[in-house]
Amino acid sequence: MYNQPNSLESVVKSIVPVDQTWIDKAKERSAQLLMPYRALGKLHVYAEKLCGIYKTLSPKINRKSVIIMAGDHGVAQEGVSAYPQDVTGAMVQTFLHGGAGINAFARKINADVWVVDTGIIPDIQINPHELAKLDKKYQIRIEKVGKGTANMTKVPAMTLEQAEQSVMTGFRIASEMIATGVELFATGDMGIGNTTPSAAIGAVIIQAPIDKMVGRGTGIDDERLVHKKKMITQSISLHQPDRTNALDVLSKIGGFEIGGIAGVILAGAYHQRPVVIDGLISTAGALIAHTLCPHILDYVFSGHCSEEPGHQVMLQYLNLEPILNLGMRLGEGTGAALAMGIIDSAVAMFTEMMTFDQMYQMVGHT
Repeated sequence: MYNQPNSLESVVKSIVPVDQTWIDKAKERSAQLLMPYRALGKLHVYAEKLCGIYKTLSPKINRKSVIIMAGDHGVAQEGVSAYPQDVTGAMVQTFLHGGAGINAFARKINADVWVVDTGIIPDIQINPHELAKLDKKYQIRIEKVGKGTANMTKVPAMTLEQAEQSVMTGFRIASEMIATGVELFATGDMGIGNTTPSAAIGAVIIQAPIDKMVGRGTGIDDERLVHKKKMITQSISLHQPDRTNALDVLSKIGGFEIGGIAGVILAGAYHQRPVVIDGLISTAGALIAHTLCPHILDYVFSGHCSEEPGHQVMLQYLNLEPILNLGMRLGEGTGAALAMGIIDSAVAMFTEMMTFDQMYQMVGHT
């Protein structure tokens, strides 16, 4: 087990940048690989970043986990989503039964899927007989901070104490998984209405125009899109969150699962393990983590660029280049999971390809 830090402040103070020395050593090895110089493009960058994080020229990824943070949102009462709120709980059940998009992708990359109930409204109950039938690669943790956030258009989404609790919950769970040998994380999300607080967080922290940050989420029509923008504008105007204070932003216009994702990212940086973030909601979590500690970016990979317009704005602000751009907007961690496969390939390239010297030795030349 690891030693649990006693506060979020102590976590942030303990995070250090990646050692550039290891990245430089990895670049030297890349130049020796049996191919024209950096002929595999960004794969070299990904492998070298992993070498820096792991402090080795022999990186290995034997265990991968997707952590799906789930939470409900009071703002869903304002009709900002195309789906009813009870879909959140139904999808959590689907994850546990292996029937969602993220389950299909996780099977292909041999990753576990952990669902964390940070604050959905229903209580997930599975009888022991049915639980015994479920695939052990799909697990759930019940870590409710509350049963859904409050309606941020009227009152703060949560208290400051709940905001910190949500972040530390994500930190604790990821830390425990690292202690059991997990080497690479993907962050996912589930929560009807959660593109609304995510876009709001982006608008505040980045100081970006609402029109650039807000998209159609689950596929809302033009009329509801206008209404969604109005609800975000109203919430920001009402609460005046301090963009330099991550917990203030999270508490006033955020979500429990967004805080949980921020905590996973902080755990990756604290324990020096890489985290692949997914789309808009995961990147809202990264904005919260980055506001707390800019060094976290050394440990973060952007899995993909979502169709949500605000996601591209977020990635540009964080100076993160997405691994994939496939026009996706599902969430769940699907884009991050697909990117994990690319990262696996980068590791295989770096560790399994011969160097020119090894080739010459093989064929008997000097």
